[in-house]
Order: sequence, then C-alpha cells, then structure tokens
Amino acid sequence: MKPALHETDIAADPMEQVGRWIDEARSDEVPGWDEMVVATADASADPSARMVLLRGYDERGLCFYSNYGSAKGRDLAENPRAALILHWREHGRQVRVTGSVTRLSPADSIEYWRSRPLASRLSAWASHQSEPISERAALEAAVDDVQQRFGDTDDVPLPSFWGGYRVDPDSVELWQHRDDRLHDRLRYRRAANGAWIVERLQP
Repeated sequence: MKPALHETDIAADPMEQVGRWIDEARSDEVPGWDEMVVATADASADPSARMVLLRGYDERGLCFYSNYGSAKGRDLAENPRAALILHWREHGRQVRVTGSVTRLSPADSIEYWRSRPLASRLSAWASHQSEPISERAALEAAVDDVQQRFGDTDDVPLPSFWGGYRVDPDSVELWQHRDDRLHDRLRYRRAANGAWIVERLQP
C-alpha cells in the first residue's frame, strides 16, 4: 500500500515540496527521475507536448533548455505559459505544474551549456530544431561543418539561438497513488495576494 499524502506532511511552499520529491526520486535512482513533459500552445491555442530533461529547480521554478527556434520555443514566444508533468512510477507519484515561462539569463545558460558533452554542443549548433531536413546524412554533414568551424577546441560558444527557460508556477499539484483509485491529490494555488492556498482534489 502506498503511503498517504496529508496536508500536514507537505511544505508550505510548493517548490520546496517538489524539490523533496525530486531529491527522493534521484536518491532512490528511479529510472528517468529527471524526465518531464512540457506542454505548450501557440497563439491559436493549438497544443503541443514533448519529453524534456529537468535541468534545474529552485524556489523560483523548474528549468529546461532548448533551441529558441524550436516548436516549443516558437510557442513560448507567442504564448509564454506552459504545463509540466513529472512522473515517478516506482514511487506512485506525479507532479503537475502550470505557470508563466521566462528565458534564463545568458550567464545561467552558459553555465549549463559548458557542462554538456562536446558532441551535444556541436549538434545544438548544427540542428535547426523542429525544421524538416532531407535525410540524416545532411544532418550529420552539418555537424561535420560545425566541427570544422570550431576546430579541435572544446570551447564551443553558446549559440545566440539556444538557452534555458524557467517555468514559474502558479499552480502545483501533488498526486500520490492510493489503492482502489482513491488517490491523494493536493494542489497549491496562488491567491491574489501571492500566498499559496493548499486544497485537496477528488481523484
């Protein structure tokens, strides 16, 4: 039987609580602990969703990185809001987040960029993310061109078209599996005065 989720057990701040669950999933080596769904919509409200990697979180929100010209980048330029889902099957837990989205500072993006493997940085330069291409060979040729451009150096600069995003939550739902489909759902909702309200939702 999965443990119960009580209002008295959770942190007053949603990002503190989400951080606890993320840390537990990572500590327990849950497969894909840092994978999350990012759902966006364009100016016409046409939705789109994809899996990305969670690449940072603090009291301000959750972060991921992308090409600004990608499908999600274009969506966020037109409609800077997103929904996120983190799911840890082994723990019977799910986190749902909605909120506004802002770009990270160049300094924050550079710090993460430098931590990426060289091959990943070269690929980011070569790929016009989400755009059609005739064949894989053309993509591999583009990577070769980028590699020749920068030579043998490991100091590949951050492209101006690539960087991070932060989702600043205005709603965070904690979902804990329980038997007989009587799951626990607790939602943090930001009030007009900025305070967080916690309410229980029916499963």
